[in-house]
Amino acid sequence: MIIVNDVNYFSKFKDRHYQLINQGKSNMKHKIFSLIIQTIVATLIFGTGLSLAQEPFTLEKSLEISMKNSPNIQHSQLSLERSQQMLNARLASLKSQFSLTLNPITYNIGKKFDTYYNPLLQKYFSAWYTNIEKQVSGDFTIRQPIKMTNGTLSLINSFWWLDDYREIPSGNLGEITKVQSKTFNNNLRLSYQQPLFTYNQTKLETRDLELDFENAALNYAIQKLFLEYQVTQSFFNVYQKKSSVDVSIDEYNNRTQSYNIIKNKVEAGLEAREELYQAELDMTSSKSNVQNNQTDLENFLDAFKQLIGLSIYDDITVTADISHRPAEVGLQKALDTALKYRMELRQRKIDIENSQYALIQASATNEFRGDLVLSYGIIGNDDKFENMYDVPTKNQQVSIEFNIPLFDWGRRKSTIKAFEASVKNSELSLEDQKNDIIIEVRRTYRNLKNLVNQIEIANQNVRNAQLTYDINLERYKNGDITSMDLNLFQNQLSKAKMDKISSLINYKLELLNMKVLSLYDFEKNRRVVTDGVE
Repeated sequence: MIIVNDVNYFSKFKDRHYQLINQGKSNMKHKIFSLIIQTIVATLIFGTGLSLAQEPFTLEKSLEISMKNSPNIQHSQLSLERSQQMLNARLASLKSQFSLTLNPITYNIGKKFDTYYNPLLQKYFSAWYTNIEKQVSGDFTIRQPIKMTNGTLSLINSFWWLDDYREIPSGNLGEITKVQSKTFNNNLRLSYQQPLFTYNQTKLETRDLELDFENAALNYAIQKLFLEYQVTQSFFNVYQKKSSVDVSIDEYNNRTQSYNIIKNKVEAGLEAREELYQAELDMTSSKSNVQNNQTDLENFLDAFKQLIGLSIYDDITVTADISHRPAEVGLQKALDTALKYRMELRQRKIDIENSQYALIQASATNEFRGDLVLSYGIIGNDDKFENMYDVPTKNQQVSIEFNIPLFDWGRRKSTIKAFEASVKNSELSLEDQKNDIIIEVRRTYRNLKNLVNQIEIANQNVRNAQLTYDINLERYKNGDITSMDLNLFQNQLSKAKMDKISSLINYKLELLNMKVLSLYDFEKNRRVVTDGVE
């Protein structure tokens, strides 16, 4: 199917067709040719109608749709959300943690072997006795991690009620003494636990999650820029193919005109018949070229629709303004912003930090470390709830524990060396990334300068090729040159038009490439991202 996007094409075909019909030639060959032209015109009219019904897509609209539908963007968004929620959870864990543990009922009956004192005989006895315990208990705890010291400050209140029943042998003729006690107990204490001679695990784990979130945010921003470049490139590929269709249709119009001219001359006996055969071959080849370009356009459209997330059955076309408006691109400005804001550089720095943290953790393998525990509280108990703290008892604890590794067969030393190598590798990657960025920016800057010159040359070539074709078309009408000669000038004109379109599109793509590389939009004269990631 041929799609004509300029309604002037239809009027040109219609006028030429009516001119051909009005010639009123009576021979059968002329009728057959007229029927062919009618078929072509009908095809073009039908194609024009479909084209006008297509939904036009601008570059901005294509980018907006792709940002919503792209699988890569969706994956990056989910990864960013995961990192954000993990960081939120970690920051929440650094706040005061409140917990309540309840034990509604504990019932225990059994035999115990113990030493007890018999006040009647004033003697100690050892024997088995029956014991029944009922207990209700609960713990309320407030824990506050200390990020700066990696310690934990805790306030704990333990409350329990105990009903203890015992059947104790009296030691006299098998008599049993029954003893039952019910008490309320409460233990309120403040404790602090501090690791010694080791790294700050709390701070390190928190920083690790912060870097993970920052890396996910950077990756999301990079994916957006990469998708913008992909969509823009695919969009202009479609536009270029659409322009190829338009140029090939224009070429077909010119060849049809030259065919009609030579046909009239041959029928009037002014030219040899082989000239007509050559003109007819050129016109047929031009028609085939239109169909080939249309097929390429449809293939590129399918790929474009898949990229931006549209159904391949959607009927769309693209429209764009590719007029040349050169931007003032400064090489030093591009290099400065690239080296300061390129997200890949920050990612390499994050890799270095992660490697250094991994080295710190590796250094803790079989390390000498200690733990300090300080606790102070008061305990109260009584058979009446309100009297628990009439005679309180202090509860104090100081504990220091050391872990002293003796021999690990070189495990710790080898682990540290391995992670030191990882740190150096990350640092080298950062330097390589900087050099790559500088080279890419410099190359793109040179390409932009060259493309500006190429656009000027292309404009001049189109003007010259059009004038040359118009002059030689008159010579062809006068019989001064052959159709093969005119064919060369037509090819030259078509190539000049496509070269101009290609140079304009290449300039826009290279300007976008500079925006991606430097994170600076020279068309709008502003940075793409601020000091934070957008």
